[in-house]
Amino acid sequence: MESRPVEIGPAGLHTARAIEHLRLVRDLPQHQLAARCTALGRPMTNTALSRTERARRRCDIDDLVTIARALGIPPTTLLLPLPSVSSDDRRGC
Repeated sequence: MESRPVEIGPAGLHTARAIEHLRLVRDLPQHQLAARCTALGRPMTNTALSRTERARRRCDIDDLVTIARALGIPPTTLLLPLPSVSSDDRRGC
């Protein structure tokens, strides 16, 4: 049986970028975030985290929940785009 590469869709790409962005905002090196995940009971190497952030590795739901806990945020923060403020919202319309 031939193996095909795992394709990561738009939600996965957004999540990968969100993980990296929030990690950097918190000034956490990959190895520290990976260590936090491991301490929370989900063993993770910085290599696995790096591959997740670069969308070269799928982020399963257990990883997602643990990474969110390690970052101190709800898991949905990693899944949903941050709300943007439209020009209508700024004018109070």
